[in-house]
Amino acid sequence: QHRGQESCGIAVSDTNGPKGQVNFYKGMGLVQEVFRESNLQELKGNIGIGHVRYSTTGNQSRENAQPISITHVKGNLAVAHNGNLVNAGELRRKIELSGGIFRSSNDTEVLVYTIVNERLKCGSIEQAVVNAMGVIEGAYSLVVMSPRKLIAARDPHGFRPLCIGRLDDSYVFASETCALDALGAEFIRDVEPGEICVVENGELRSMHCGVQCRTSACVFEYIYFARPDSVIDGASVELARQEAGKY
Repeated sequence: QHRGQESCGIAVSDTNGPKGQVNFYKGMGLVQEVFRESNLQELKGNIGIGHVRYSTTGNQSRENAQPISITHVKGNLAVAHNGNLVNAGELRRKIELSGGIFRSSNDTEVLVYTIVNERLKCGSIEQAVVNAMGVIEGAYSLVVMSPRKLIAARDPHGFRPLCIGRLDDSYVFASETCALDALGAEFIRDVEPGEICVVENGELRSMHCGVQCRTSACVFEYIYFARPDSVIDGASVELARQEAGKY
């Protein structure tokens, strides 16, 4: 919850259920205010993504809450994203001129459109994410859910954190290790800058977007965004703050 208090949402897919169906629920406010047992019961599935929002691009409204779930000509897609796209305005204008209609004012919807446009040109959702990462610029970590796959990706600079955990027979991705601790999940490793992780049928595989950049950690993660008991890229947030204070 500490990473955002404005809005929150969850999207789920049942790989054993009707193909192409993604259910989601989101709203304004804290997690405990938005989610009740009644609406959680409607979210049945074995793949899920969640998000809490701290607005950096776009105003405070339910339309800007994440995950963003859409239906396109090749299926369904839900995306949750942390970060800022520096070329979002340019991409948004290009999409609008080609007939795209936006419901929100955030850069996540621009990201979704970009992934969908790439999906129409290639054979898989993971390749669409790889291609999209060659188009978008900025700081981001994201999770993408199709009806059958869970994909996690981190920008080539590694600005925004993203880690991988294991819970029983399932894989878990989170912005911080404290989320894995809360679930009782085992921390495996951080997602590498530029890496795309794909979970399908319970198996994890990874690929690289092919964009090579100098790794550049965001200092705000260590002094502001992250919780003190998290570990980001091998560095304890609490110890990093203590060392910064010494310097």
